[in-house]
Amino acid sequence: MKKILVTGSNGLVGQKLTDLILSQSNFYLIATSRGANRHPIQEGYTYVDLDICDTESIKQVLKKYRPTAVIHTAAMTNVDACETDQLACRTLNVDAVKNLAEVCQEIHCQLVHLSTDFIFDGESGPYTELDKPNPLSFYGQTKLEAENLLLASSCHWVVLRTIIVYGIVKDISRKNIVLWAKNALEKGDPIQVVNDQWRMPTLAEDLAACCLLAIKHHAQGIYNASGKDMMSISELVEQVADFWHLDKSLILPISSNGLAQTAKRPKRTGFVLDKSMNNLGYRPRSFKEGLAILDSQLQQLNDPSAI
Repeated sequence: MKKILVTGSNGLVGQKLTDLILSQSNFYLIATSRGANRHPIQEGYTYVDLDICDTESIKQVLKKYRPTAVIHTAAMTNVDACETDQLACRTLNVDAVKNLAEVCQEIHCQLVHLSTDFIFDGESGPYTELDKPNPLSFYGQTKLEAENLLLASSCHWVVLRTIIVYGIVKDISRKNIVLWAKNALEKGDPIQVVNDQWRMPTLAEDLAACCLLAIKHHAQGIYNASGKDMMSISELVEQVADFWHLDKSLILPISSNGLAQTAKRPKRTGFVLDKSMNNLGYRPRSFKEGLAILDSQLQQLNDPSAI
């Protein structure tokens, strides 16, 4: 049985990984995150309270459990917060990856690391794995630095680059764009949405599945792992409104310059997914399929008897 250690297991992708790994009999899960375990299922696996920035704790936990693979989902992903608190961003997004890679190399453990479309400048998306990065923000810069650390590392590593992850879990600490838009429109709140940035939103379940595919295929190198539908952010929010029959007149399109965000965002990213689909068997759902899955899960959360 392969032992898989997940960092950031209390997050959205971390909890989806917990669900997925527990559904498969050939894996044993060591879930790690800061604080108490927030997953509704508390049995059948090991949970460890782990500060991923604590070098000694990382060494102790990995050497104790000696996993077959580590899936590293923990990161500082608030792009504007990364711009204003660069020390915290670098500590979590670069230093922690360096420490993980060193221990994984020592114990001969595969490291699956999540990266981002924000390593690109958005001038020529969608991108392949071979296109040259040029980050516009400090967040993107740290994620690229982490990738470069792994490129220079001797550990067995794989990077999965992803874009705008969305989904729902029972105890979610941070809203993603789909839930934010749905909740605001349901309350009748007008929302400003950029109309000059294009992305390929990713269902959390699909990204979790790609993480396991990377382990099953003993993957090495860089793979794109996003959704398959390209759309502007305003189109994304309009699709959310259409799916749940909400008032689209509340959506107020605005340019990136008009929104005046702290960190600069790439204009058009998106990924070419041929490598992950052909080599790993990755099969992302369409955005509409993802919304239908999300809707079903929301109904279950609102009606416990339906679970």
